[in-house]
Amino acid sequence: MELDQVMLLGSVVLLVSIVAARLGTRFGLPSLLIFLGLGVFVGQFVLPFNDAAVAHSLGFAALVIILGEGGFTTKWSEIKGALPGAVLLATVGVGVSIAVVATFAHFVLGLDPVMAVLLGAITSPTDAAAVFSVLRKVPLPAKLRATIEAESGFNDAPIVLLVATATLWSLGTGAEGGPVWMVVLILLELAGGVLLGVGLGWLGVWALRRIALPSSGLYPLAAMGWVVLAYGLGSVAHVSGFAAVYVTAVVLGNGKLPHRHATRSFAEGIGWIAQIGLFVMLGMLAEPRRITWAAVLAGLAAGVVLTFLARPLSVFLCLSWFKVPWREQLFVSWAGLRGAVPIIMATVPLAAGAPGAEALFDMVFAFVVVFTLLQAPTLPWVARRLQVSSGEDATDVEIEFAPLDTISADMMQVHVPEGSRLHGVTIRELRLPKNSVVSLIVRNGEPFPVGADRIVRVGDDLLIVTNGDDRKRVEGRLRSIHRGGRLGHWMDR
Repeated sequence: MELDQVMLLGSVVLLVSIVAARLGTRFGLPSLLIFLGLGVFVGQFVLPFNDAAVAHSLGFAALVIILGEGGFTTKWSEIKGALPGAVLLATVGVGVSIAVVATFAHFVLGLDPVMAVLLGAITSPTDAAAVFSVLRKVPLPAKLRATIEAESGFNDAPIVLLVATATLWSLGTGAEGGPVWMVVLILLELAGGVLLGVGLGWLGVWALRRIALPSSGLYPLAAMGWVVLAYGLGSVAHVSGFAAVYVTAVVLGNGKLPHRHATRSFAEGIGWIAQIGLFVMLGMLAEPRRITWAAVLAGLAAGVVLTFLARPLSVFLCLSWFKVPWREQLFVSWAGLRGAVPIIMATVPLAAGAPGAEALFDMVFAFVVVFTLLQAPTLPWVARRLQVSSGEDATDVEIEFAPLDTISADMMQVHVPEGSRLHGVTIRELRLPKNSVVSLIVRNGEPFPVGADRIVRVGDDLLIVTNGDDRKRVEGRLRSIHRGGRLGHWMDR
């Protein structure tokens, strides 16, 4: 296919995916499954694609972008308390899931030990793309959401090494040091990736705040380039590039970067492109006419064991140490969404030509489609049933800002979502800092003048001009009232 035709096909697929994502949201279908189905259609009827090695390389590249976008939009104030539990889930929890699924696959499904371990390793990690795109639409306590998101950001790191090692075993090539050394190596690589990410993130914030670039559009490019650099340096240094990417993005996203809103918007946009391209490509790689009922049933059986036994067991063993309530533990178990990551990992043995790799890929593909369709749409209902969310709780208040360089101030746009306790509060009761002013309220598309007694309503957009030094205080004040009402500021103390 010529370049012009590829560009035409690519633009059509992108636009169709955007429309499909909107329709999927309306009908409660996960966008990632729509993209996957579109890829299956393109691969079967438009452009055949069966190069597992290319899919593996492009999949890893897309995952770097998706993890970077997730890091940019993660708030450190929310995630810091959830880190210990998330890291334990990403290491010990993954190990427990692998052991349970591999045992089932060997003794019940009849897979040889190496392929059983491969199936367990491939299906155990949660998927950052699925978690970030689905979970942020569910109203949840901040710490609970942060635990699940951070787990998905970290658990790719140990899985990459384990899948690569198990693939070598399946080809008859033994790994040096044995299983014990492999566990030590996983922990060392994960720790090294985190340290690299912290250092690069801090250096990136320092540099971007001091280097005057000739155009504001270069700042988002520089930030995303810095994140990709973290992956490259991690690979060269033989530490976890994925952990380095996520941590670097978290540090950058929470630093006082110039044009931070533009950077986050750019990251979200390129993250969507990466998700669409990734799932469409993986769908193209699948061959429905080749998939047998035996592979489908085996994949579903493994999915049942993982979802209803291995995942809850791993969550219980990891989060009980932190006295997480059992209802939240059950929700974390159900919210361990699998998406692109298991399918990408299944391309590793497929690209290497490992025996049984095609059947393994088919099992993983069937498992991901069915259980994502089962879990993702039911998350709001499960959250209500487990009483971790009333269904009326607010998702996070949306605060955006643009710098007003000539007066050293920021223009903030604050959207008041459903369930926010900002509803009913007067402008006077916001008690903003002296140099911060609510300049306008936009309600139902109409601007309203602002007085001290003007009442804030759900759906309003508040435009606030604040001194750049006070912006953090304004954000903190608004989030406190959003969660706790007009007395929230005092309750947070």
